[in-house]
Amino acid sequence: VQLQASGGGLVQAGGSLRLSCAASGRTFSSSVMGWFRQAPGKERESVAAIHWSGGGTYYADSAKGRFTISRDNAKNTVYLQMNSLKPEDTAVYYCAADTPPTRVYGTNWYLAYLYNVWGKGTLVTVSS
Repeated sequence: VQLQASGGGLVQAGGSLRLSCAASGRTFSSSVMGWFRQAPGKERESVAAIHWSGGGTYYADSAKGRFTISRDNAKNTVYLQMNSLKPEDTAVYYCAADTPPTRVYGTNWYLAYLYNVWGKGTLVTVSS
């Protein structure tokens, strides 16, 4: 699997963006997909993840109620809809895949080291 994130940009606080992560490779539909972010001078942090079937979704507290992760296995794409954006959401956003045999479950989805494929990030800047 190879990943390419897109959709970042500059948005005012309160606005919305939808990030996309296009995947190539036959294992996408069997992979757990995650979104992570890294703000300047800060450590990478988890944002959200989604089970290969789309039946399970997981969110960091900072994302709950504002962000929605989804996937379209027919298009080999995972999305992150971000609403009510805040300046503190400013970061480079990365998508990542845990390809089969998957190790990510509901209780450990936030652990970046479990994801074995990473895409290049897309920058999200939220102005106040």
